[in-house]
Amino acid sequence: MKFYVLTLFPEMIDTALNFSIIGRARKEDKITVKAVDIRDFSTNKQRHVDDYPYGGGAGMVMQAQPIYDAFKSLGTGEKTRVLYMTPQGKPFNQELAKALSKEEEIVILCGHYEGVDERVIEEIVTDEVSMGDFVLTGGEIPAMAIIDAVSRLKSGVLGKDESFEDESFSEGLLEYPQYTRPVEFMGRKVPDVLLSGHHGNVDKWRKEQMLIRTYEKRPDVFEKYEMDKKEKAFMDKYKKERHGENV
Repeated sequence: MKFYVLTLFPEMIDTALNFSIIGRARKEDKITVKAVDIRDFSTNKQRHVDDYPYGGGAGMVMQAQPIYDAFKSLGTGEKTRVLYMTPQGKPFNQELAKALSKEEEIVILCGHYEGVDERVIEEIVTDEVSMGDFVLTGGEIPAMAIIDAVSRLKSGVLGKDESFEDESFSEGLLEYPQYTRPVEFMGRKVPDVLLSGHHGNVDKWRKEQMLIRTYEKRPDVFEKYEMDKKEKAFMDKYKKERHGENV
């Protein structure tokens, strides 16, 4: 899978994505990440890529021409997804990560200053994507987050495909709690079921914990999850015992 990042700070992308699982995947050619410096396509001697906005206002706006030329230099296919990182975009989530993981190549445009000339967005962007309702200095950190989230869904990147199957949001629920040695820490013990060696009971406990955690910590996510009869019966009992809810 190939990722192209159109950015003013290519060294930021190259440095941060050379570590851990993603760094190993790059070395093993499981994924390719190419950071393209938009300034290289400036027609200005000073390599400027921004200018004052028409209509006035504070700040500067990234020009369309350098971005467009940087994009065209990639030689990507007509159906390539081009993501623009913006607070105005569709919220990024695991569902979108899974959809993007099916692509062969993805282009990510990182904005800066007060934004990007609207005309280049209209010309090349297929998806406007947001990491949340907050504003960052630029699109590089969100771009790296997307590359990480999408890459780990590609076969071979994690080593075992099962590695991501039990993670948060993989089933529409948060992940169950994890424990390792020692058995007791600061007076807190590992749940007995995890020490029992009974895999069926462990799986049952983990699923119940996923339901509880999602209900308690992310009710917005829980509301979207479709429970089967056993799960509903368990949660009805939990709500009544824990919160006194009549269901």
